[in-house]
Amino acid sequence: MRILLDECVPRRFRRQLQGHEVRTVPEMGWASSKNGVLLALASGKFEVLVTTDQRLNYQQNVSSFEIAIVVLVARRNKIEFLVPLVPQLVKVLGEIKPGEVHRVGV
Repeated sequence: MRILLDECVPRRFRRQLQGHEVRTVPEMGWASSKNGVLLALASGKFEVLVTTDQRLNYQQNVSSFEIAIVVLVARRNKIEFLVPLVPQLVKVLGEIKPGEVHRVGV
């Protein structure tokens, strides 16, 4: 699966997603892009955007994009708080479809 990590997710988190093609927003040259622009850029190039931005799905009509979003919900967006969410994230990645938003960690 092609996964894009949002800027708010630590780059080291990619190591938790073995077996997937994982890139970061800065690697793609999309740093500082507004959410709508980011979704448009990533749509069709990636299957899933992983973020900790809990407002994203309220600010954008995600169903109009060809990408799914997984929102990681943790006390902080530091790697040690996100790693425990990996088993639930992996399960969601197996079920998610374009245009859907899933929250992991709630």
